[in-house]
Formats: sequence, structure tokens, C-alpha cells
Amino acid sequence: MRSPFTSQPPLIAPSILSADFSNLQSEIDDVLSAGGDYLHLDVMDGHFVPNISFGPPVIKGIRKATQVYLDAHLMITDPLRYAPPIVKAGANNITFHVEVTPDPISVAKQIRQLGCNVGITLNPATPVESIFPVLDHVDLILIMSVVPGFSG
Repeated sequence: MRSPFTSQPPLIAPSILSADFSNLQSEIDDVLSAGGDYLHLDVMDGHFVPNISFGPPVIKGIRKATQVYLDAHLMITDPLRYAPPIVKAGANNITFHVEVTPDPISVAKQIRQLGCNVGITLNPATPVESIFPVLDHVDLILIMSVVPGFSG
């Protein structure tokens, strides 16, 4: 699948976290027909952030519902543990937090070896300089404007 990141900005990536999961196909269709360029999937583990969302089974269901580009934003403490099953489920991009690893370049390289694109993200209190070393190894940068963990 072609990366949406080669398109001219701005790109719109609606998060499905606020979707009605009992009506996910319709929710996906609605946001894409309203102009969404790709879907943002907020994966939370209850450790790095205080909430739990969903994992590979839901991503697999989303992949069955659409062929649009999927960015899995891993708000989890161990992205390398969960990246393989999330890519297998259908994610095109794995975005991980710089705060969870002392070696973000290694994490980015290992994720790329899974055959997907890579993103890096940082929390509002994290100095932006912390991602500078990894910039040449990622396709997407997500700078959080709120402390992650809940939708809305």
C-alpha cells in the first residue's frame, strides 16, 4: 500500500478511539467519506498510559473493513513485543513513543524490518530535541498536544 505521507499536507488521520465499536464499519466509512486520508489507531496498554484500548484482533477487523492506510499509535511500554502481531493484523505504520526506549533508532529499525513504515511520538512534557537523533529513521512525527491515555 502506498504511504499517504508522500501526499501534500495537510493530511487528516481520524482516530477510531471515539468510534462506536458496535458500528465500526459505518464509522470508518463516515470518516473516510468526510475527507479522512488514513486511520489513526490508538493502542493503549494500561501501563505506559492509564487506559486500555484494543490490540491486534480489532486491528484485523478494521483491516477487513477497509483497505485505507492504518497508523497504529502504540502507547505501550514495549512496542517491539506488540509490533509484529499488529503489523500481521494489517497496520501499515507503527508509531511508538520516544519515552519508552533508550534507543529509539534501534526500535525504529526493528519495526521497519517488519515491512512497515515507522513513526515517532513524544508527550507534551518531553523535549522535542529527544527525537532529533531518530528523524532520519522515521516516516511520521506525532507531537502530542495532550497527555496520552484517553480519547476526547
